[in-house]
Amino acid sequence: MAPQGGAAVQGQATTWLQDLRSALAQFVSTEERLGISAALVALALGIAVFLAPRLVSRATAEFRTRVLAHPRVPDAVTDAAWLFPATVVVRTLQLAVFVGATLSLLLLWGYTGLAADLTEVLAVAVPNAAKLGATVALFAGALVGTNVLEEKLDSYATASDNINAHQQGIVFRVLQLVVLLAVGMAALTVWQVRIGGLLVGAGFLGIVVGMAARQTLGSLIAGFVLMFSRPFELGDWVEIDDAEGIVTDITIINTRLSNADGETVVFPNDRVTNAKITNRTKRNRLRLRLDVGIDYEADIEHAESVAEEALSGLQFVEEVPKPQVMPTTFGDSSIGLQLRFWITNPSAPRRAQAKAEVLRNVKLAFDREGIKIPYPQRELLAREEADGFQLREDRRSRPVEKSVSED
Repeated sequence: MAPQGGAAVQGQATTWLQDLRSALAQFVSTEERLGISAALVALALGIAVFLAPRLVSRATAEFRTRVLAHPRVPDAVTDAAWLFPATVVVRTLQLAVFVGATLSLLLLWGYTGLAADLTEVLAVAVPNAAKLGATVALFAGALVGTNVLEEKLDSYATASDNINAHQQGIVFRVLQLVVLLAVGMAALTVWQVRIGGLLVGAGFLGIVVGMAARQTLGSLIAGFVLMFSRPFELGDWVEIDDAEGIVTDITIINTRLSNADGETVVFPNDRVTNAKITNRTKRNRLRLRLDVGIDYEADIEHAESVAEEALSGLQFVEEVPKPQVMPTTFGDSSIGLQLRFWITNPSAPRRAQAKAEVLRNVKLAFDREGIKIPYPQRELLAREEADGFQLREDRRSRPVEKSVSED
């Protein structure tokens, strides 16, 4: 395809060159050639120096006023106007004028061979320059198009609660990739590259890569699943399997948590989708439990009321819902009470602070009321038929009864 097109262009250029040579052949005298040469140089200078800049400047002003300033034109198009500076257009027109004038002068003064060589160079360079310009225009259009898509997506995300920041980022990256692939295929078409063979090769390459990177592809698909299922978002305090922390990043490959110790835990997305996920900030409040034991001789109802009073008025414990104190177990050395209370804006540091505050206040309240928190202890009882417990010394000092056999 490319050689045939180049031959056609060269043939048209040769025909035009012959016509121009025939038109200038009638001027045979030196005076006539000097006059025409001066006229050509003056005309080229007038067009290149005076006419071209004014025409381009006027066209640029009209384009900005009538097109870019229109309210329906997105801001991204206006911002990308710098990609097509007027100076480049002016210089291109000036170059074309000077090349045309030079070619005419060569033919006028009989340098036919040099003019033919210049024409051949132009026959190859001009189509390639046009293809290069079309390629640059395509990629500039892709840049403008992705900026427009980003603006539209931002507007939709701002006005809707159905898409979060993570989903917005993934959707934009996918749309950006689609636009770039489409522009790349169009650019290959401009340069007359056969896309069919590339697609077949890409298909085989995709199969090989898919077999070699099943884990990565699984994480990639799981990333899209997480994007739409939305079990958590950035900034949530979650527990995934045996690790907990704040969600700091969600990519299409993995999810990152930052735990209370300042460590970063990275989970592949395929593991996240198959794991047990506990989101502690979804409802913006969390109930905590703290167990305490009281002596068996203590009044349970009085201990409950003391503990409930100790849970009121604390900095980190919410008054609504009301904290609860519930008897739970008969322990080995104590009766178990469970303190249940709520915190808001839950996080690992806030949970630790709330538990520490509750523990201090309940301990002070129990000490003030004389409610004993017993140490672990055991009570050993001996069976009655075994004559209770006996110390080894006592057993040794006890006289041994001997049986006297009768004769």
